[in-house]
Amino acid sequence: MRVVVIGGGMAGARLVSDARLRGADITLFGAEPRLPYNRVLLSGVLAGATRASQLATPLPGDVEVRAGVRVTAIDRAARQVVAEDGGRTPYDVCVLATGSEPLVPPVPGIERALPFRTLDDCDRIVAGARTARHAVVIGGGLLGIEAARGLAVRGVGVTVVHLAGHLMERQLDAHGGDILATTLAGLGITVRVGVSVAAVEPEGVVLSDGTPIAADLVVASCGVRPVTSLARESGLAVERGVVVDDLLRTEDPHVYAIGECAQHRGVVYGLVGPCWEQAAVLAAHLAGEPDRYRGSRLVTRLKAPGLEVASLGDVHADGETVTFSHPAAGVYRKLVIRDDRLAGAILLGRGDAAGTLTQLYDRQAPLPAGPESLLFPELAAREPAHDPARLPGAATVCHCNAVSKERIRTAWLAGADTAAAIGRETHAGTGCGTCLPAIEALLGSFGAPLTPIAEAG
Repeated sequence: MRVVVIGGGMAGARLVSDARLRGADITLFGAEPRLPYNRVLLSGVLAGATRASQLATPLPGDVEVRAGVRVTAIDRAARQVVAEDGGRTPYDVCVLATGSEPLVPPVPGIERALPFRTLDDCDRIVAGARTARHAVVIGGGLLGIEAARGLAVRGVGVTVVHLAGHLMERQLDAHGGDILATTLAGLGITVRVGVSVAAVEPEGVVLSDGTPIAADLVVASCGVRPVTSLARESGLAVERGVVVDDLLRTEDPHVYAIGECAQHRGVVYGLVGPCWEQAAVLAAHLAGEPDRYRGSRLVTRLKAPGLEVASLGDVHADGETVTFSHPAAGVYRKLVIRDDRLAGAILLGRGDAAGTLTQLYDRQAPLPAGPESLLFPELAAREPAHDPARLPGAATVCHCNAVSKERIRTAWLAGADTAAAIGRETHAGTGCGTCLPAIEALLGSFGAPLTPIAEAG
């Protein structure tokens, strides 16, 4: 079987690394002139906590990687992809994993702003931060906050400008957004919400209300949109993303799409967890296994020094709400309960409740009597989900990679007795890394020696 994957991002790289595709003739085209890497960890590189070399994604040696080569067309009749150098590569299966690209607002001078999307973007921002005294980050979503915190860690004064009424409006409610803004202020980051940038000038930016902000560095993080031009030009159905079915297949039975460019049941996912779930389902399908993609449960974590933010599911859903708020301490916790299940949750500051709530949300298990106790793990110590060693085998431990406790135990029984070995065998812990303490706890409960988190990096 000849498989051509267009896109060397995290979805495409995960697909070609799947052991179920060994024996296939695989070619991976990547637009970036470098081998695939873990984009989730870019915020750590910006903050100086992670080396760029730690982002590398190992690929099997039998995969042909054409880094820095763009595909310009798909000849569906001949089943060939056409590269920018004129070369043609035949396929039995073509997979679109073209990802997404930054949204660029129609603002005068926006070309002076640096996007925050790739490792090259990160390198340019780090270079600018060496001499900058003040920076403006346009956009207060997940990546914008991570960029702002990374710059602040480097000693740069930062102002975040966000059009919506509060920060991270998709993952937080208004009260949570306000508390996050207060926390950022304590870290030296000024937040301006409900206003946009009207112009980017050599001396800084001008806001829509006429306020000028002096800045030596401007970073644009205004969201992303799926890269669908290749699919559209090939005559495939495109709405917001490339339309696929439960097999991740387009209307052409030989062309599939996964990751941030794919639209499944009307939804385009912009998080790494769903992208990797789609890659796993497609690998299983191509290997002849009966698997289908039925959508993903969203678990979002903000990864920045000194900030603990987690958002589960739909935090704006109708239902019973249980909240705890301590703004002075930067702590806010909210549960959204529907039909005795967790529909959504917000956790700001001291994320010790995240493990329990994530497991309950992922399994859609009935909540215990008195769900307010879930906001305070010390009062819920008897709950099995709170202790990784007492989790049921089907419980998901690594949400980035959808790895269950039983999968980790199986790998341990096969000889993977360190966190690093578990990562190589199952991919658990190789995404955002927040599950590494749970993995270590499980290894300890299985009887294996513990491995420091740094060794699993």
